[in-house]
Amino acid sequence: MQVFPFDSARKSMGIVIKTPSGYRLLVKGASEILLNKCESCIPDATGDISIDELTLDDKMFFEEVITSYARRSLRTIGLVYKDYSQWPPVGVSILEESKLSALPKVAFEDIFFDMTLLGIVGIQDPLRPGVPEAVHKCHMAGVTVRMVTGDNVETAKAIAKECGIYDSSHTSEYSVMEGPKFRRLPQEEMKIAIHSLRVLARSSPEDKRILVKALKDQDEIVAVTGDGTNDGPALKMADVGFSMGIAGTEVAKEASSIILMDDNFSSIVKALMWGRAVNDAVQKFLQFQLTVNITAVVLTFVSAVSSSDMKSVLTAVQLLWVNLIMDTFAALALATDAPTPSILNRLPTSRKAGLVSLRMWKMIIGQALLQLGVMFMLHFGGARIFNYTTTDEHNQLRTMVFNTFVWMQIFNEFNNRRLDNGFNIFEGIHHNYFFIGINAVMFAGQVAIIFVGGRAFSIVPLNGTQWVICIALAFISCPWAMLIRCIPDSWAEKFWLAMGKPVADVLAMAWNGMVGVCMKLFGRRRKQQDDEAAEEA
Repeated sequence: MQVFPFDSARKSMGIVIKTPSGYRLLVKGASEILLNKCESCIPDATGDISIDELTLDDKMFFEEVITSYARRSLRTIGLVYKDYSQWPPVGVSILEESKLSALPKVAFEDIFFDMTLLGIVGIQDPLRPGVPEAVHKCHMAGVTVRMVTGDNVETAKAIAKECGIYDSSHTSEYSVMEGPKFRRLPQEEMKIAIHSLRVLARSSPEDKRILVKALKDQDEIVAVTGDGTNDGPALKMADVGFSMGIAGTEVAKEASSIILMDDNFSSIVKALMWGRAVNDAVQKFLQFQLTVNITAVVLTFVSAVSSSDMKSVLTAVQLLWVNLIMDTFAALALATDAPTPSILNRLPTSRKAGLVSLRMWKMIIGQALLQLGVMFMLHFGGARIFNYTTTDEHNQLRTMVFNTFVWMQIFNEFNNRRLDNGFNIFEGIHHNYFFIGINAVMFAGQVAIIFVGGRAFSIVPLNGTQWVICIALAFISCPWAMLIRCIPDSWAEKFWLAMGKPVADVLAMAWNGMVGVCMKLFGRRRKQQDDEAAEEA
């Protein structure tokens, strides 16, 4: 006769059917909500069906049953009904849109009272394999997992304990809350509550949206999972929305950023790992490229200025090969590292953090100083150190400078596989065939250039001793990187605040002033041109 779809606000759904004696409204939903709508019950459904008045003691008994089920991680569902002699019932208003219909419809709220309790059932929804481990990995990664559910508060607590979301250490009054109480919190109190909140039970999709907004207002990076149509606003508002590929609705999928094809929480951890791996790949490449750029620019400028014929120690063709290493090979090699489990052993990066961190600058400046020191030593002092006097020996020295410079970049590429202060730069390298293959191409290319590059690269072949010197000097960058990583980041930060930041501020002021002067000059010129054009017209 009429169907009342599930509504997240009333936590129930119903249907009206025709019986031999009249009509019956059947309702199922949240057991404690349905219990409050009941005035009678069936004491024994296995024998003769009789209806007794629902006393206060009966209500207390059923509430204890609901609580005992919930504490065993069972989702409790109440089953209630009510009989009518005719449909629609007498005295109930008809919905406007169905007045002319053959089957008039009524509002659910007008008939949902004086119900008879038929029974309470407990449904077990076991956790998917790997969920507790995935939650533990999220905690290791500095990600706070919160459960937002429509379940009974006791059921939600029990499931949260199984998952590892909630435990005895969460003693705050805000650790477990119900949706209606949460949404009524004053703004200032809500700001305090969301940091302690772990379980939000009997919640509605609007409660989820309010929670996401409150977290984002606190400058938190928020990821949300959802599968229903009503989850759309929260999924859209979150920084990252995860919808379910199997159980999710089309609305949820459209509103989300990522669709979990297996509906598994463990896939979120994989997404977290790959997200960090992509961000790390960009930072690794930037760290490598900035080091090469600083070294190449300074070396080229200084060697050209100090030369009597204004020629750089590195020729244009040699710099093209260096740029090929920087922009193509290194990008492919450093961007193909798959995420390792250790990538979760760190806190998330703030949304306000710069792409180049202080730790990266520490490595960039440290490696640039080493490379410049070695290059200047070879270029300006190599002839005296190795006692080179003839023209051929000086040509070999220039080739050694180029060869050492390239090999320093290749060895530094291995250093840049790590962004933290760890020493093992070969971690997981045997799984990255792209990195191995690309470096093999660079090794072979550099060896071939030295032996057969000749006039194209303005170089000459080197003997065995000179090759050993080049490789040995270049390899210094690996132990040097370990020494740089031994410098505490706090020391680097203090040095930056004392020396680097004032210099950067002065350079920024100079740059802004220069841009301002240029804008004024171009503005005046543009105005003069406009005035001349107006006079001609």
